[in-house]
Amino acid sequence: MSDNPFEQEKDIHTDFLEKMTYGDYLQLDTLLNSQKRLSNHHDEMLFIIIHQVSELWLKLIIHETKGAIEAIERDNLRASFKMLARVSKIQSQIIHAWDVLATLTPAEFLEFRDKLGNASGFQSYQYRLVEFVLGYKAPHILKIYEKDAEVYAHLEEAYHKPGLYDVAIKALARHGFDIDQEVLNRDFSKTYEKNTSVEKAWMDVYRDVSTYWELYELAEKLVDIEDWFQQWRFRHMKTVERIIGHKTGTGGSSGVGYLKQVLGHYFFPELWELRTDI
Repeated sequence: MSDNPFEQEKDIHTDFLEKMTYGDYLQLDTLLNSQKRLSNHHDEMLFIIIHQVSELWLKLIIHETKGAIEAIERDNLRASFKMLARVSKIQSQIIHAWDVLATLTPAEFLEFRDKLGNASGFQSYQYRLVEFVLGYKAPHILKIYEKDAEVYAHLEEAYHKPGLYDVAIKALARHGFDIDQEVLNRDFSKTYEKNTSVEKAWMDVYRDVSTYWELYELAEKLVDIEDWFQQWRFRHMKTVERIIGHKTGTGGSSGVGYLKQVLGHYFFPELWELRTDI
């Protein structure tokens, strides 16, 4: 190979003709041809790409959270910390996506909104999977996807599995904390409700950080994720309000009204309440 860097680059590109390329590996032909505008309006491309990028980030959140759940179940808390920290960084990226979408004005959105038909972000099954792995379960959610057998099966499996907080609570029990059996053996298809024994366990962890350092760090990683999730929900709500006000959302959803209601929901309630009592 030549010592000339320009010749080296030429040699490399020639070599790509017979080997897998960057585009091949990332399947860029498929990826970059997946933005099919239904109108001729310039800003519809922004709308499509923002939502597609968000779905990719959601896929990675699910991947990392499932990995963290498996690590915690093996009592390998340190391995879970890297994955959970990565989830928080991903969440920050999704939040900034709303800032980009917020450049879309109401008048611009109206130019192509009717082309969306019944499509709505509320139909995102990956967003529902994120809720499931974080522990929020509601029976009406599954019914939305009954007509899609593959998606329904995927969601139903996650619906009955323990979420991230469930495995964290089990980790408390394995480390000697007295957790009520009704919590440890609960029906994981139901949304978690706060429990006194869990609150006491986390309180003990926070009052003796040096003894329970790994559990303390796990708790803070969970708080990070919830904090970012709440910020994501808020930016989602404000972006929707900025673009369509209090109109009915696409697909007939209640729009801003619903988004405001869910702002008060907590996945890991004891970790927030102890901050007042500690």
